[in-house]
Amino acid sequence: MKRLKPFAAAAVIAALTSGGASAAELNYAFQGTLNALDPYSLNETFTLGSLGNTYEGLTRRGPDLAIQPALAESWEVVEPNRWRFHLRKGVKFHNGNDFTAEDVAFSADRVRAEGSDLTTRIGPDVKVEIVDEYTVDFVLPGPNPILHYEWDTWYIMDKEWTEANSAVKVTSASDTNPNYAALHANGTGPFKIESHEAGVRTVYTKNDGWWDKAEHNLDRVVFTPISSDATRIAALLSGELDMVYPVPVQDIKRVNDNSGTRALTGPELRTIFLGMDQKRDELLYSDVKGKNPFKDIRVRKAFYQAIDIEAIKDKVMRGLSTPSALMISPLLFSRSDEFERFPYDPEAAKALLAEAGYPDGFSVGMDCPNDRYVNDESICQTVAAFLARIGVKVDLNAQPKAKYFAKVLASGGYDTSFYLLGWTPGSFDSWNVLTNLHGCRDDSGAGGPFNLGGYCNPKVDELSAQILSENDPEKRDQLIYDAFKMTTEEVSHIPLHQQGLAWGVSDKLELVQRADNQFHFRWVTKK
Repeated sequence: MKRLKPFAAAAVIAALTSGGASAAELNYAFQGTLNALDPYSLNETFTLGSLGNTYEGLTRRGPDLAIQPALAESWEVVEPNRWRFHLRKGVKFHNGNDFTAEDVAFSADRVRAEGSDLTTRIGPDVKVEIVDEYTVDFVLPGPNPILHYEWDTWYIMDKEWTEANSAVKVTSASDTNPNYAALHANGTGPFKIESHEAGVRTVYTKNDGWWDKAEHNLDRVVFTPISSDATRIAALLSGELDMVYPVPVQDIKRVNDNSGTRALTGPELRTIFLGMDQKRDELLYSDVKGKNPFKDIRVRKAFYQAIDIEAIKDKVMRGLSTPSALMISPLLFSRSDEFERFPYDPEAAKALLAEAGYPDGFSVGMDCPNDRYVNDESICQTVAAFLARIGVKVDLNAQPKAKYFAKVLASGGYDTSFYLLGWTPGSFDSWNVLTNLHGCRDDSGAGGPFNLGGYCNPKVDELSAQILSENDPEKRDQLIYDAFKMTTEEVSHIPLHQQGLAWGVSDKLELVQRADNQFHFRWVTKK
């Protein structure tokens, strides 16, 4: 079998294999990096999944994504607006400190503090009351049937450890001066972080003192980011790596045909979409001065209708995507089939631009990650080519995700005019999408923090508030339908597709591939 050619790959493989492999050691790679270890720095699936092997929430999700007890043994709604969580006793942080209600209250304050990218995990008006050492109440301003739906990725931190190491302030995604918690970890989970070189290599070791029964047989896990698809796949095929993801769609057959490896594929809940700055009076990156063309619905719709989504599916994604008319997977909203995409029609798109006053088009800058989503840069290049056909010149700025997120998120001042992003609702619920991606926001991100383009319709916000507190499923689905109807008709964003999952796995491994694309070591066994 062909081995990796000697170039940068040699250094990568040397890093992977240093320390000696054993039957209980897992070596794996992802296309992007793991940077800060602060569990509140970046609301991104890969980062949250990686840290979920070390940190834990009050709840967790099983292989089928069902909510399970974790650091909380049980919970109940004792009054309509008061939830009570009974904490698990005898749990230790990795440094030996006891887990108590003080840690939960501290973590609730910290996750909502400046710099946190997970502020929506707990509403700003929710009060946290310590009942006793192992009981915590959450007092809400109104009913909320999905209060805990995202708490599997709201990781609880050790108050004493964080304060002792002067790490109370959250290291934001744009912060170039990381504190202790960004470089070290102290969770309660099944794996400790033994060493971490930001963006280079992270080594985990089994936590023998974990409170739960281990379903894995791993002693050590080594993660190395490998951005090159060719290098990543070659390392899997040669046996240097046990698991890699994602597998480029063009390499799935190759992985399956190789002796000793297989490709695990399946639907993912993530929606890939385009967003446009609709908030500023003048775009940061455009040759249009004195006004913002994206404030005109005709321009937004022209962009939408210029994109041939079937061509992206066939040529770029090689069939491993599902074109979407909504900003949420059809698996997560029962009435998704009532929506249709605007048809691909470049002539109609040209006419719309002309009506809006741009018969010759205009130029616009576009931000795109190149190591975060499946074929992300290729999608952006293809979108740029389609837009060129209607006279729009796209200046593409494709960067590694660390630089990309530092630029476009709230911590970077929403420094973008046109962008590609992917979103998996952490609660697996439409309210998450409507609030995070469509909610009116200010320049600091208060409101809809991931509504990078600043779309705003107060009626959608009103519906979102009703959706949050509505317990009747039929009434709730109608409210969701009404909200999505508004955002779709107004072209708040341009949904593209749900990308497919594709992991490359050694036949020596058994593991769980969840539809949220999080990789958890606690379900891995190695022969």
